[in-house]
Amino acid sequence: MFIIDNVHISNDIKEQFFVCNLEKCKGACCVEGDAGAPLEKEELSILEEIYPAVKPFLDPKGIKEIEKQGYYVKEEDGSYSTPIIKGRECVYAIYDENGILQCGIEKAYLKGKVKFKKPISCHLYPIRITYKETHEIINYDRWHLCKPACTNGKRLGVPLYQFLKDPLIRKYGKKWYAQLVNVIESSN
Repeated sequence: MFIIDNVHISNDIKEQFFVCNLEKCKGACCVEGDAGAPLEKEELSILEEIYPAVKPFLDPKGIKEIEKQGYYVKEEDGSYSTPIIKGRECVYAIYDENGILQCGIEKAYLKGKVKFKKPISCHLYPIRITYKETHEIINYDRWHLCKPACTNGKRLGVPLYQFLKDPLIRKYGKKWYAQLVNVIESSN
């Protein structure tokens, strides 16, 4: 583990190879698991604000659940997440013509309807952040569903920190990311 600006970073971030392979996994990270995508507190009001612009991009089942559960749900531990449909997919997930799950929020973003790409936890996946009082910890979330992404990343020679460059910059900034690259590349 190494530290940059009170962010504790697992060695897996520099050592694992990863490039999503949606043809293989079909976007399973939007369906599998026991809860929706983790949300940061500042994202709660954003989801409320952008919902009218995102709604046309969503599946009717997702819309129905949002109208029933709300834009987000509070978990037992006090954290927030996206609602899910019948214990399965995220309410913001949509299936494309090939049966691959995509994010309706991101689709609205790509069409220029909103300025919010998607929850940062989704953008950073398979990195998960644990928040402590004095620091954050970022870890690689090992999941059998992502084996094709690991194989693909290894074949292409793309380490996880490079695959997640844009979301890491979105979360921590360009200067922080440059420090991350410097620490990783100087340790090789």
